[in-house]
Amino acid sequence: MPVVTITEREFTQFQRFIYEAAGIFMANGKQALVSGRLAKRLAHYQLESYGDYLRLLESRAQPAELQVAVDLLTTNETYFFREPKHFALLRDLAVEARERRQTMRVWSAASSSGEETYSIAMVMADVLGDAAWEVLGTDISTRVLERARCGHYPMERASQMPQAYLKRFCLKGQGSEAGTMLIERALRQRVQFRHLNLNEPLPKLGMFDVIFLRNVMIYFNLETKRQVVARLLAQLRPGGYFLIGHSETLNDINDTVVAVAPSIYRKP
Repeated sequence: MPVVTITEREFTQFQRFIYEAAGIFMANGKQALVSGRLAKRLAHYQLESYGDYLRLLESRAQPAELQVAVDLLTTNETYFFREPKHFALLRDLAVEARERRQTMRVWSAASSSGEETYSIAMVMADVLGDAAWEVLGTDISTRVLERARCGHYPMERASQMPQAYLKRFCLKGQGSEAGTMLIERALRQRVQFRHLNLNEPLPKLGMFDVIFLRNVMIYFNLETKRQVVARLLAQLRPGGYFLIGHSETLNDINDTVVAVAPSIYRKP
């Protein structure tokens, strides 16, 4: 099939589509990203234009395709132990929980392919061992959640991981799997992954001591940021911590939590 280019009008329609489906604001100038990620779907259905693909999505003739499109347009690369100061704080909080013999619950609210979630779990397993702790990872993309549940990653994603954790919690790929690593089964079994759209009312998740919402708000407009943050903070225990990306801020978004350090907030 000939290469199909995306028109301005079609791109504008996809901006609206991904905003309505996921609350994600796609900046202008991302035509190459949209066409690059969706080209195989046009080929799959033998469609002649991106407009035809959008009509297929909107017709709901292929309900599962809607999730495929959302997956393709929202996937982000990440790595283990990104922003180490957050994990240093997590470790201190886990030590406190151990001393008080309290169950500790942590939520990675936009977990992508799971690196952040497993980084959290490694700290918890190291400090709390077999004591009561829970880690939940959620994402809007079912495709990245499948990858997260597998726990199989390219080795370069672990460049920031403490060597002791790499030895203790990961299996090094051999032969055809060389250059990769697998999160060991015992740790994988302690982590729960769920499909979740942060732009919709949340299911019953219970309360959390720490919530990570890092490097996600950049994709939302101001009103969506306010709604998502308010929704998540309702699940944070008083005294709990809310962690965002170091390039993000809650200024003008929410004033119910107190900044204790850049990108670290605490609920009174």
